[in-house]
Amino acid sequence: MARTPLLTSALVDDRLGREIVVKAENMQLTGSFKVRGAFNAVAALTPGARGAGIVGASSGNHGLALALAGRRFGAPVTVVIPADAPETKVQGIKALGARIVTYDRTTGRRDEIVHGLSRREGLSVVPSSDSHPVIAGAGTAAWEMLRERPDLSAILVAVGGGGLAAGTCLAATDRETTIRVYGVEPEAADDTHRSLLARRRVEIPVRATIADGLGHTRPGALTFEINRRLLAGVVTVPEELIADAMAFLWRHYRTTAEPSGAVAFAGLLHAAHRLPPGPIGVILSGGNVDWRRFRAVIDTTANREDHHPHAAALLR
Repeated sequence: MARTPLLTSALVDDRLGREIVVKAENMQLTGSFKVRGAFNAVAALTPGARGAGIVGASSGNHGLALALAGRRFGAPVTVVIPADAPETKVQGIKALGARIVTYDRTTGRRDEIVHGLSRREGLSVVPSSDSHPVIAGAGTAAWEMLRERPDLSAILVAVGGGGLAAGTCLAATDRETTIRVYGVEPEAADDTHRSLLARRRVEIPVRATIADGLGHTRPGALTFEINRRLLAGVVTVPEELIADAMAFLWRHYRTTAEPSGAVAFAGLLHAAHRLPPGPIGVILSGGNVDWRRFRAVIDTTANREDHHPHAAALLR
């Protein structure tokens, strides 16, 4: 497991009037925070269970993490992945020796596929978020961050299945000082936001979002219970601002984020004025983006900073 660095930008700090600290999980093994939870979960299995094989559903990053964990612990890996998953992630999973089973994101029921494979082939299911070992592993990103910067007043974190947010909340509550954790979701995939408003898990229709890793339709049972109690709130962001955040991270921090990985930073651009005073932490959760797609996003957002009402605040 890599101990990922904290990135800062003097320009961004000056314009916002406070320090922003970015946890660069795009520099983690397999390019995202997911390896933290996958390694923890696979390590918790018995040798017999690992030898029989593991299976998990993923939009890409959890699959990469499972494939690497399987190689490390000698476990055959099957990844159930949408047919339209980014090719960069698909090729990475194959290169690590995992078997891929695809499904249609709009009509397929991935959890049924996973559990069917588990029953027929005797495979252990390793969820992408809704499990105690996965949540605990994901929380080590925030734990590392807070070891270096215990003075943070808040942390922004993307919410998909909710494992990273839940782990971050638990890491933050294990401190003597009060640190508020805010989840960030695309407006097009705001199942956790809606569920928190309803005070119960609600299911939303499958919707297209540039942040493919966050396209969940309902929060996990375990993660929602933790996030319901501990999240300070959820910020929802439009698609355009997610693209802007990718460009911001490249321009001001010289680092590459995939759309899902940039969502928490988009939340900063959108809601910095509503956050508590003091230094703010942002978890950049992943960087597995195809170069041509990344370049297209950067090209289309090159001049948007000067026009977006929230982004412009950083350049005035």
